[in-house]
Amino acid sequence: MDASRTRALGGAIAAAALVCCAVLAAGCSRSAAPAPQDTGTATTARAAVPMAANDLQSDYLKVIKEVLPSVVQIQARHDLGSGVVYDGKGHIVTNAHVVQSEKTFRVTTANSEEPLTAHLVYSYPEQDLAVIKLDKVPAGLKAATFGDSEKVQVGQIVLAMGSPLGLSSSVTQGIVSATGRTVSEVGGGTGATLANLVQTSAPINPGNSGGALVNLDGQVIGIPTLAAADPNLGGSAAPGIGFAIPASMVKTIAGQIVKEGKVVDSGRAALGVTARTVVDDRYQPAGVAVVSVRSGGPAAKAGLRPGDIITRLGNEPISTVTSLSETLAADRPGQKTTVRYQRAGAEKSATVTLGEQ
Repeated sequence: MDASRTRALGGAIAAAALVCCAVLAAGCSRSAAPAPQDTGTATTARAAVPMAANDLQSDYLKVIKEVLPSVVQIQARHDLGSGVVYDGKGHIVTNAHVVQSEKTFRVTTANSEEPLTAHLVYSYPEQDLAVIKLDKVPAGLKAATFGDSEKVQVGQIVLAMGSPLGLSSSVTQGIVSATGRTVSEVGGGTGATLANLVQTSAPINPGNSGGALVNLDGQVIGIPTLAAADPNLGGSAAPGIGFAIPASMVKTIAGQIVKEGKVVDSGRAALGVTARTVVDDRYQPAGVAVVSVRSGGPAAKAGLRPGDIITRLGNEPISTVTSLSETLAADRPGQKTTVRYQRAGAEKSATVTLGEQ
């Protein structure tokens, strides 16, 4: 199912203690016989250290108490993942690769002893998101609060909540280590190319998919979806590099599914072709061959035909189907761009107005 996701709560307290030691060392190193005011400063620093650690721990405990009841465990027929309560009507948002082709599920909330039943509302594999709905809404079901993706900053402390390896209601901690990542899912996901992902150092383990990446204000800023794979470890998850779908995209897609029963505006750019990667005489990827062109689509209107080999879209070189998908993921429907391609050995270019996936 997953490519990798979260487990176990954090130890920034030790980091705070290290900072504290540095402060104390600096204060103590001024002189062997400090003046009275120096003693007071050192005492104040010593008092501030455990207070800072306790404040951070209190923040963690407050956020966990507030958000964890909104994170559920989802059991499909053969797979297990996590989900986040979207509203008080029993809608739960999760990853499309968690639900796969299943239609019914068993859901365990943080406050329920017995699993609840739920059914699929709609799955949107192109963005690896899906919404399921509880058949019976239990009393006290609490919806999560989703944050503003534009306010997510590198260095923010975050907590990842979910059911890694089947261990329900687990929490790990880390930071936002990057934003705006574009990643293609392989080996167990939907195969989608996802743009503007939040990168985090919080551990993401199998079972965390569809859970919550939460800031210290108690807001869900992303849905943990996959971990980076390290080819040097045989494709195993790379420690400390996980990715989450940003809250803005989650709200956009889940909101449409709840209201319309499907996605009516994906916001994802499309060229209107099916394609495959081609290689050169050294067997290196050399472009994307157009296999078919959708009638009336963007590529057709730009004059592209089956057999053309796309080598550049806008400013981005195109060598594989994945690179084409990643470039399109960063663009918007309606955007005008230049496509460069080869036809019968001749270099050509055309202006294309991107459509919607």
